[in-house]
Amino acid sequence: MLQATNLTKKYGNFTALNALNLTVNEGDIFCLLGANGAGKSTTINLFLNFIDPSEGKATINSLDVTQHGKETKQLLSYIPENLMLYPNLTGLENLEFFCGLGGTRYTKDQLEELLKQSGLQADFIGKRVSSYSKGMRQKVGIALARAKNASVLLLDEPTSGLDPKASNEFSELLLDMKEKGVATLMATHDLFRAKDTGTHIGIMKEGVLIEQFKSEDVSFQDLEKLYLQLMHKI
Repeated sequence: MLQATNLTKKYGNFTALNALNLTVNEGDIFCLLGANGAGKSTTINLFLNFIDPSEGKATINSLDVTQHGKETKQLLSYIPENLMLYPNLTGLENLEFFCGLGGTRYTKDQLEELLKQSGLQADFIGKRVSSYSKGMRQKVGIALARAKNASVLLLDEPTSGLDPKASNEFSELLLDMKEKGVATLMATHDLFRAKDTGTHIGIMKEGVLIEQFKSEDVSFQDLEKLYLQLMHKI
């Protein structure tokens, strides 16, 4: 579903992403690890077509995102570190509004069910988003992905700032989406979630994907050791 081919982004003499090659298939959860400035968010933004590549290409379902921006955006949902919702609207009203923008209409009961399936407590569905925790807002994001029938999820530090319980609940939602065949690319600093939730792990440094492997092929202790070694390697 997702493929980067020699994907490169330069800003003058600075290379933010250097000849990235990766593939994310249906049902994969590919976790990108790396320090700030490693190129993780740049990768996400290139797939979103928020920025243009300097070289190479990013494709979603074999469509080049720069040439088929509208079509590829219809296939995906994006959840950033801080999901922007309208604070004076309820979770239900936000979901209804954003679904309407995408040209999809649901009944009130259907919207409520989507929010419940995404883990939002029933007594918060009708409350203003200004009263929501970050974890609750991220669940509205998952509900939006469900409502859109997204086949691709792009996530940029979605569990940053979540407490362990909320982070675990979010991981469970990702696994549920995985079972439905959704392809997920997630930029994260959380080694534990990458190992526990991801099917594949990539480690980035200074714009380069220096390692990638299946999460089942490495223990958490070995992942942590490898990550620290690579981060300190000159």
